[in-house]
Amino acid sequence: MTQRQKYVILRNFIDFELREYEPCVIAEVAIEDDYSGATSKAFGSLFRYISGNNASSEKIAMTAPVIASTLATIDSREWNISFVMPAGSVLSDLPLPQQSHVRLRPIGTEKCLAISFRGRATTKVCERKEAALRSFARLQGIHLTAETRICRFDPPFKPGFLHYNEIVIPIAS
Repeated sequence: MTQRQKYVILRNFIDFELREYEPCVIAEVAIEDDYSGATSKAFGSLFRYISGNNASSEKIAMTAPVIASTLATIDSREWNISFVMPAGSVLSDLPLPQQSHVRLRPIGTEKCLAISFRGRATTKVCERKEAALRSFARLQGIHLTAETRICRFDPPFKPGFLHYNEIVIPIAS
């Protein structure tokens, strides 16, 4: 089974969760395109990195989710597509990417608000889920960052109605 990014649930709401994510390292590609195009274009570079196209030819286990994040609205043309490195990975122990547009970045412990859903993570569906999450946060007095993360957990060949996805938004400190 594919390892998932580690977190603890701090509080359950009816449709949402308040989570605390453990520190991690991500491999990411910044790309300008629409959400679908950015994800498709960046995936190959990230997959090559974990498959051994790196400074040591070391293979790295695939984890979930694949994250598409933006600091703008979901119809943005500026995206960071990332793979979370296996739990316990530290930047100094990971092989350097051979492709200059793939970069490694550590992320510290962070609290986030999350909503999960089934089906394809289309732009329209993600926009609705993000709006619901941000509206809920405002009503609860929770201040969120501008960043929105679309987290996809399933391979593209799996039937769309079976896909599991999340919208995750960090809480402003």
